[in-house]
Amino acid sequence: MSFSFFKPSRPKTPPEVAKAIKDSLNALDTKTVAEVKALEKAMEEVEKNFVTMRCMLSGDGEVEPNVEQVSQLALEISKEDVISLVVHKLPILGWEARKDLVHCWSILLKQQVDSKYCCVEYIEKHLELLDFLVVCYDNKEIALNCGNMLRECIKFPSLAQYILNSASFVLFFKFVELPNFDVASDAFSTFKDILTKHASLVAEYLTGHYDEFFDLYEKLLTSSNYVTRRQSLKLLSDFLLEAPNVQIMKRYILEVRYLKIMMTLLRVHSNFSFSMIWLVFIDLNHPSVVLMLLELESVGYGYVSDMSTRFSRVLCICKVLLNIIFQYPCLSNGRVFVANPNKPREIKIILAKNHEKLLELLNSLSGKGAEDEQFEEEKELIIKEIEKVSRLQSLKS
Repeated sequence: MSFSFFKPSRPKTPPEVAKAIKDSLNALDTKTVAEVKALEKAMEEVEKNFVTMRCMLSGDGEVEPNVEQVSQLALEISKEDVISLVVHKLPILGWEARKDLVHCWSILLKQQVDSKYCCVEYIEKHLELLDFLVVCYDNKEIALNCGNMLRECIKFPSLAQYILNSASFVLFFKFVELPNFDVASDAFSTFKDILTKHASLVAEYLTGHYDEFFDLYEKLLTSSNYVTRRQSLKLLSDFLLEAPNVQIMKRYILEVRYLKIMMTLLRVHSNFSFSMIWLVFIDLNHPSVVLMLLELESVGYGYVSDMSTRFSRVLCICKVLLNIIFQYPCLSNGRVFVANPNKPREIKIILAKNHEKLLELLNSLSGKGAEDEQFEEEKELIIKEIEKVSRLQSLKS
């Protein structure tokens, strides 16, 4: 017969787990050399308690988490100010503890108690925690952990709105160009989420901070770092093409200095995203856009280098635009270049003078995959419009 003198330990309840985490985090305040051992013991306790928290929130691989316990733990962690503690203690936590914390952070924010996100509400009352997490991008040891935690926060409109309108937001224009590639890339991921997760909030922000924001964004588009330029151009396309940002987009593309930047990027980097270049020309009715097109010097884009004859600079631009339209048929608004019934006279003249080569180009293009039918319909529409414009007697005088 075997005897056991030790009873199996009773699993901790959610309030006990929350209190244990709080006590062990507070114990990390020991700083003197004489207390090094105490500090090490406290760190071990933190790691042990974080493992317990992780198991309670997501299970241990064999037993699924108890839904009621998960909700109760989220509530207790909010009540005990553990959220504030884990954020402020993040710089001194070990690697394993930070990894467990990031895993738990995502689960905790999503927990609802009585239809309320208790942890999100806690952060709403302690918004300085978001500023702290943003500033932590300056600490490469914890930057990626903070980035993950920030992106979880940004999923919630109230927290995203605070970051957008905070003084901390402008720091991202610096962080995305940090010399550490991993940190800079992570910062850009967070920056992208801020500008794309909640389009209406972004539209409101850009309306009120238009000059400030785009002055800073111009520096990203003209950065000496190729990756920064490329990512920034793609991101600009992503958030400006959102429906709530249509007025911001119209304002942006009609500013000559930004149009020049776009054309420089197009000229120097032929493999940049076509969607952004298309965006620049979306409103071809505006005189400043037409004049900018006409003033451009001859260009040698990589994707039109197979042309056997030297087109005029305007025809080169026409080809680029038409390529964009047909390579991205989902961007059906791009056809305003040709199909707009209110085309300005300058555009009609361009189309009429170059209609033969444009028609040759159009007839050589073909669609891809499931979009073939739509592609052919749009192509036929534009061919008919070019033919119609070419026959206008008023343009020949």
